[in-house]
Amino acid sequence: MGLRILLVSASVRTEDSVSRRLATTLLENDRFKAKTESIISRDLSKNDIALVTENHVGAFYTPSSERSAQQHELLAQSDALVGELKAVNTLVVATPMYNFSAPASLKAWVDMVCRVGETFRYSESGPEGLLAIDTMYLVVATGGVPIGSPADFLVPFMKQVASFIGVKNVEVIAADATNANLDDALKKAEDKIEELAGDI
Repeated sequence: MGLRILLVSASVRTEDSVSRRLATTLLENDRFKAKTESIISRDLSKNDIALVTENHVGAFYTPSSERSAQQHELLAQSDALVGELKAVNTLVVATPMYNFSAPASLKAWVDMVCRVGETFRYSESGPEGLLAIDTMYLVVATGGVPIGSPADFLVPFMKQVASFIGVKNVEVIAADATNANLDDALKKAEDKIEELAGDI
């Protein structure tokens, strides 16, 4: 089975974004590209993902058959975002670290796709993820914070989200502390991409 990919990009930068650059390197790797069937792109830099409101929560927990027309309209964006996840088997999230954690746009996306009955459900043993996504490639760039350090609240958060909604495996591609030595950070991340591509 080939890779059906959803690419989620969160950097507010375009031309100078390290995370976007590395995601492109991953997707254009010859071995990775040979296995790719399709790519859906979702750019969060437009900041057009709605923030969760009380009305959203009420609609989330109302069975679909019982929702009002207004609730269905309110959930249209969330439904579309969840639909993108359900259509793929591979997730690529390209994000910088802002102030030790995820950009606000990425958190907004997470809040719109963590949907009870859609991407997770409650069972006797606790929450159970419902998505059929094999791997999330988490492409992270930081200016000064080392990935895995006590100040890194981004990678643990995204790993928890992935597990929560049913992603089976997470691979981290990190260009961290780029302000200290950009070339070394990029080389480490590019080497990781080559390693991962060889395992596909």
